[in-house]
Amino acid sequence: MRRVIAAALTASALALGAAACGDDSSSSGQQKLTWFIATQPGGSLEKIAKRCSDASDGRYRISIELLPTQADAQREQLVRRLGAEDSSIDLVGMDVVWTGEFANAGWVQEVPRERREALTRNVFRSILRSAQFEDRLYAAPIWSNTQLLWYRKDLVKEPPRTWDEMLDEAERLGAKGKVQVQAKRYEGLVVWANAMIASAGTAILTGPEQVGLEPRATERALALMGRLGRSSAAAPDIGTSNEDSARMGFESGSSAFMINYPFVFPSAKANAPDVFKEMGAAKYPAVDADRPSAPPLGGFNIGVSKFSKHSDLAWDAVECLVSKRNQLEVTELEGLPPVREDLFDEPAIRKAYPGFADVIRDSIADASPRPSESPAYQDLSLAVQRALHPVSDIDPRDPKAAYDRLKDKVEQAVKREGLL
Repeated sequence: MRRVIAAALTASALALGAAACGDDSSSSGQQKLTWFIATQPGGSLEKIAKRCSDASDGRYRISIELLPTQADAQREQLVRRLGAEDSSIDLVGMDVVWTGEFANAGWVQEVPRERREALTRNVFRSILRSAQFEDRLYAAPIWSNTQLLWYRKDLVKEPPRTWDEMLDEAERLGAKGKVQVQAKRYEGLVVWANAMIASAGTAILTGPEQVGLEPRATERALALMGRLGRSSAAAPDIGTSNEDSARMGFESGSSAFMINYPFVFPSAKANAPDVFKEMGAAKYPAVDADRPSAPPLGGFNIGVSKFSKHSDLAWDAVECLVSKRNQLEVTELEGLPPVREDLFDEPAIRKAYPGFADVIRDSIADASPRPSESPAYQDLSLAVQRALHPVSDIDPRDPKAAYDRLKDKVEQAVKREGLL
């Protein structure tokens, strides 16, 4: 069901629409295709955009427009431009949780039937779900991400399989046994909660507007989050912890465990060599031993704007940008995992993830995407954040109050209209 674009966009539509009327071709005769995408520090975007431009035989040139560094600001800029039907955007770089929202709003094109095989061959099933809306494909995945359990091999003989095992071990270790997670009131808390709820055997949503959250399983997941929040194993800054603060906490040497993305590996190598030499990687812990874990899934997709005047060229560019060579380039320069399962046997991937490439492959394969198929995902995310922060407020012995609060806010979110 398509929703009417928020009235709040009207004013910005006029301004941005006017701004979009400029020349969109280069002096050389090549058609300029503008790609709005979040910046990456390794320079991979510029490199693959140039490679595809050079390979187009003069038909197009990809011009990169970098979005702000913060995810919320990235989305806001795209929402305002696409809501304004800004024809200066050709290629839309979307976080995996935006694709459903943008498709529902009618801002990105459905992938043409004849392009689908080339854009989805060998792509993980979990990742493809992030590019679909109402069973239709609206984007091509370009890079992925997932979280692993990082642990200190000098403190822990075997990585724990479950959260209870990890917390028991962490509490036993005392001062060196902190567990680093992302529990600030932001999207990272939603990432954690979704993984816990999925591993417990239920889901936040069972459809775009259908609330899941089976009571017994959800309360089990919330109890574990509350246990960490009140445990001696919790980092002192758990209420404001994000990916980077967790990384720094682990690198300081005070932690035995950390849940985080693979970027922490090269970071520790550069910043904390003594910690790095004892650093192990394992699968994200499960809620219970008889159920698999459900690792988080991140990454970016590329869509073609509904308002692009150069759709065929734009889809040609997308096919080039997500090619095998370019995915390997992104991994090499940025450390971001590819979206194709078969690429994990490539030497470049083995080199990027020494000793844990298969852990990343297994984690992505078993990942549970956040419920981004909901057109109200942004509201849903805020609802989860408000219900569960701080996690120290969740009583691990009686999590029903936290469950009731979570379900009530999620129900409110899926009924809300509007995109901003």
